[in-house]
Amino acid sequence: MIIINIKDGESLDKALKRFKKKFEKTGVLRELRSRQAYEKRSVTRRTQVKHAIYKQGLQQEAGL
Repeated sequence: MIIINIKDGESLDKALKRFKKKFEKTGVLRELRSRQAYEKRSVTRRTQVKHAIYKQGLQQEAGL
Protein backbone atom coordinates (compact mmCIF):
# COMPACT_ATOMS: atom_id res chain seq x y z
CA MET A 1 0.00 0.00 0.00
CA ILE A 2 1.36 3.39 -0.98
CA ILE A 3 1.07 6.17 1.58
CA ILE A 4 1.51 9.80 0.60
CA ASN A 5 1.65 12.40 3.35
CA ILE A 6 0.20 15.69 2.14
CA LYS A 7 2.08 18.68 3.50
CA ASP A 8 0.35 21.82 4.74
CA GLY A 9 -0.49 24.13 1.86
CA GLU A 10 0.51 21.56 -0.76
CA SER A 11 -1.68 21.46 -3.83
CA LEU A 12 -3.51 18.31 -4.76
CA ASP A 13 -1.76 18.25 -8.13
CA LYS A 14 1.68 18.01 -6.52
CA ALA A 15 0.52 15.28 -4.15
CA LEU A 16 -0.98 13.35 -7.06
CA LYS A 17 2.27 13.71 -9.01
CA ARG A 18 4.24 12.28 -6.05
CA PHE A 19 1.75 9.41 -5.80
CA LYS A 20 2.10 8.61 -9.50
CA LYS A 21 5.89 8.64 -9.24
CA LYS A 22 5.85 6.25 -6.24
CA PHE A 23 3.32 4.01 -7.98
CA GLU A 24 5.48 3.86 -11.11
CA LYS A 25 8.52 2.83 -9.04
CA THR A 26 6.64 -0.15 -7.58
CA GLY A 27 6.34 -1.69 -11.06
CA VAL A 28 2.75 -2.89 -10.57
CA LEU A 29 1.56 -1.82 -14.01
CA ARG A 30 4.61 -3.30 -15.74
CA GLU A 31 4.01 -6.63 -14.02
CA LEU A 32 0.30 -6.54 -14.80
CA ARG A 33 0.99 -5.99 -18.50
CA SER A 34 3.54 -8.78 -18.56
CA ARG A 35 1.06 -11.19 -17.00
CA GLN A 36 -1.70 -10.43 -19.51
CA ALA A 37 -0.06 -12.63 -22.13
CA TYR A 38 2.07 -15.67 -21.42
CA GLU A 39 5.59 -15.55 -22.79
CA LYS A 40 7.76 -18.62 -23.07
CA ARG A 41 11.04 -18.69 -21.14
CA SER A 42 13.06 -18.88 -24.33
CA VAL A 43 11.40 -15.73 -25.68
CA THR A 44 11.95 -13.91 -22.38
CA ARG A 45 15.60 -14.93 -22.36
CA ARG A 46 16.04 -13.84 -25.99
CA THR A 47 14.62 -10.38 -25.28
CA GLN A 48 16.88 -10.02 -22.23
CA VAL A 49 19.94 -10.91 -24.31
CA LYS A 50 18.94 -8.45 -27.05
CA HIS A 51 18.47 -5.72 -24.47
CA ALA A 52 21.85 -6.47 -22.88
CA ILE A 53 23.56 -6.33 -26.28
CA TYR A 54 21.86 -3.02 -27.02
CA LYS A 55 22.93 -1.51 -23.68
CA GLN A 56 26.48 -2.75 -24.13
CA GLY A 57 26.62 -1.11 -27.56
CA LEU A 58 25.43 2.18 -26.08
CA GLN A 59 28.09 2.03 -23.39
CA GLN A 60 30.81 1.37 -25.98
CA GLU A 61 29.64 4.34 -28.05
CA ALA A 62 29.74 6.59 -25.00
CA GLY A 63 33.26 5.41 -24.17
CA LEU A 64 34.62 6.38 -27.57
